[in-house]
Amino acid sequence: NAIAKPVSAEEARALAGCFGPDDCYGVAWTLLHLIETGPNPVFTVRPGADAGEWPHRLWQRAVNGGLVVDEADG
Repeated sequence: NAIAKPVSAEEARALAGCFGPDDCYGVAWTLLHLIETGPNPVFTVRPGADAGEWPHRLWQRAVNGGLVVDEADG
């Protein structure tokens, strides 16, 4: 509750860099949902293979929601 929702685009980008290698006992889900309150998807292109689970999860949720197009899908 320390971060007001919705977050700005700049805040969402900064928060996207805070993911760790695991879900940190559910904190990663809270972070993901907070990032998704921002005005636009954080990732407009598919994250690199080394980006980790959470950036890829954010990306896939944006694709599934029709917010971005995955060029790899043709």
